[in-house]
Amino acid sequence: MFITAAAAMGGFLFGYDSSVINGAVEAIRDRYSIGSGTLAQVIAIALIGCAIGAATAGRIADRIGRIRCMQIAATLFTISAVGSALPFALWDLAFWRIIGGFAIGMASVIGPAYIAEVAPPAYRGRLGSFQQAAIVIGIAISQLVNWGILNAAHGDQRGKLMGLEAWQVMLGVMVVPAVLYGLLSFAIPESPRFLISVGRDADAKKVLADVEGKDIDLDARVAEIEHAMRSEHKSSFKDLLGSRMGFLPIVWVGIGLSVFQQLVGINVAFYYSSTLWQSVGIDPSSSFFYSFTTSIINIIGTVIAMVLVDRVGRKPLALVGSIGMAIALAVEAWAFSAHLVDGKLPNTEGVVALIAAHVFVLFFALSWGVVVWVFLGEMFPNRIRAAALGVAAAAQWIANWAITASFPSLSDWNLSGTYVIYAIFAALSIPFVLRYVKETKGKALEEMG
Repeated sequence: MFITAAAAMGGFLFGYDSSVINGAVEAIRDRYSIGSGTLAQVIAIALIGCAIGAATAGRIADRIGRIRCMQIAATLFTISAVGSALPFALWDLAFWRIIGGFAIGMASVIGPAYIAEVAPPAYRGRLGSFQQAAIVIGIAISQLVNWGILNAAHGDQRGKLMGLEAWQVMLGVMVVPAVLYGLLSFAIPESPRFLISVGRDADAKKVLADVEGKDIDLDARVAEIEHAMRSEHKSSFKDLLGSRMGFLPIVWVGIGLSVFQQLVGINVAFYYSSTLWQSVGIDPSSSFFYSFTTSIINIIGTVIAMVLVDRVGRKPLALVGSIGMAIALAVEAWAFSAHLVDGKLPNTEGVVALIAAHVFVLFFALSWGVVVWVFLGEMFPNRIRAAALGVAAAAQWIANWAITASFPSLSDWNLSGTYVIYAIFAALSIPFVLRYVKETKGKALEEMG
């Protein structure tokens, strides 16, 4: 559990960095006098770095190891936090966000892959869920820190604190978890599968004894892993290609899971929620508070998923989540269709919108938020796992970018219509899971494919 928690610190940073910008959106708009389109690009540009980091992390990890990858990501996180807190121009801020995005992309791939490779099969689902748990805790902590900083600045995102504007302090605080992630990476062992791949069998046995118990037959376990690896080769992009559809079918399933996870609009709730609530008449401090309560619901849903993922299975949770999200998003769309009165939603529609937003996040967290990461960590055959996980994660970041970059303009066009689009994607994920996704509960990684 310690090893998994340390590895999942990358997920914490992923969540923290993804959500901390929520507190700076309006301040950035005001400081640089930019419109919705330009603002969306500055917010979303980090996701381009995420896609690049995710696409390259698997190959880097196969060359230098999982732990070295974590240390590189921690260093980039730290540099990004300092740069984002001290920008001298808009392009400068965008550049540091790309650097941070690259680190997030690496962490999004290395965390699940490392945990899946270290965890015993019987507990792999629950331990794999640590990645998502860390993400949602990171989101919640960032919202709480933002709320505290905003109150210290008397409700003004551009108010002065420690010689900086409040939003700069919000971005700079990420230095603390970034450094902690780097330090923890020195306290955990390398993946036994990587150690065996580079001929360090004795070190691999020590790790296996620690994580799977000393009463197992270590020689047999190493032989099993070696046999699986001998019949395979280092994964590359070419290995993912099929004859007719471009990628192998299993890779398309991974891409589909990644894309649907984002197209339901979940990150709108974490990048723009304070701006969203302010746009329908809620004051800034209350909007930050509602963003925090949404994050708490996110944590509760994730805990539910962690308890159920190895008992109920991955596929049933995904289906329940899809149904719940589709209904909640449709209700939100109805609420936002009401005409504003003095810049505010009518009382009934406002309450319904708040409740539906929290229900949507709950169903996402207890299903797709967790099971997609678990699926991606374990659904691919050993011979293509690292490369396939990188492609699937890159697709996730591209979809995330599309939703994040388009939301400000779409909401200016029609906020209710925007949520109708997200509801349709949630509904479409149901037949996708029923037809194409296979259960992976309880299977050893060597059995996949």
